[in-house]
Amino acid sequence: MFQEILQTTFLNNRILDYLIFISVFILGVIVVKIFRSVIIKRLKVLAEKTATTIDDLLVRGIEKYLFPLFYFGVFYLSIRFLTLNTTLQKVIDILGLVLLTIFGVQFLLLLFVGGLNAYFEKKEEYKEKKRFYAGLFTIIKVVIWCFAIFILLDNLGVKITALIAGLGIGGVAVALASQAILGDLFNYFVILLDRPFEVGDFIIIGEYMGTVEYIGVKTTRIRSLGGEQLIFSNTDLTNSRIRNYKRMQKRRVVFHIGVVYQTPLEKLKEIPRIIENIIKSIPDTIFDRAHFFSYGDFSLIFEIVYYVIGSDYNKYMDIQQQINFRIKEEFEKRGIEFAYPTQTLYLNKI
Repeated sequence: MFQEILQTTFLNNRILDYLIFISVFILGVIVVKIFRSVIIKRLKVLAEKTATTIDDLLVRGIEKYLFPLFYFGVFYLSIRFLTLNTTLQKVIDILGLVLLTIFGVQFLLLLFVGGLNAYFEKKEEYKEKKRFYAGLFTIIKVVIWCFAIFILLDNLGVKITALIAGLGIGGVAVALASQAILGDLFNYFVILLDRPFEVGDFIIIGEYMGTVEYIGVKTTRIRSLGGEQLIFSNTDLTNSRIRNYKRMQKRRVVFHIGVVYQTPLEKLKEIPRIIENIIKSIPDTIFDRAHFFSYGDFSLIFEIVYYVIGSDYNKYMDIQQQINFRIKEEFEKRGIEFAYPTQTLYLNKI
């Protein structure tokens, strides 16, 4: 009786075949789970003892991407004990190829991209080039996925030669139609790699100036002093002369003052020394020179040159204001008068 039940046929398979399929599948799942609970735990312990990152990535990749393949492999081996129709067998084969491609590519990307990222993280300029590396990794992922998809299609029987030829012609057409976009994309990587400016830098491009807010794939956005947002294409920026004030280590300042022509010579000779002492007494300044520069239309002109340490514009203005106040104070003590536009008329009596 029992033998008759086992030999009963259902959907071209005996009950015995179904029991063998279920038994093999359950046994395989148990083996995979034992392997996962024992071997992976030991591998994690060993990986934690090492200073390298690649072994951690390897263990994570095995656990996250290879074990789903192991489970499907158990199912695929178990299903071989059954007699399936051609269509169902083909669907299972295609499903196996797709899963193998997806999880295999993800496993390789985890090791390759994760290994590169761990290597670049050790470099000093990693934070400054983080966005560049992110873009580079994205391109690597796209290329690998495209390559994997072509291999998958080839294994599925799709003639990829004609497909690649068609994509090549279409790619040329798209490239010609989107030269500006591709140019901006290329210059985006130029900006991230060469770093002529970064987010937060105050730059001047021609007659425009402002603080860099965002560096995008196609455009870069700058907040002007007036508050409006200026948008430049990356190509325009790389083709322009850019003045980056954020990277200025010290600011050279040149200004002039004028005193009246009636100022005695002795007091004129004191002026450079007075200004030198004032500037040297102010922190974060470097005095360069102060000279009687020229004879103006209504004043004797002195030229003063000094440096402000740092690039902060408000700091420079605070220091310049302090210097102006001190000069005014010292000149009043010594009776030195500033010049202002005057005109003298001589009248002859007839």
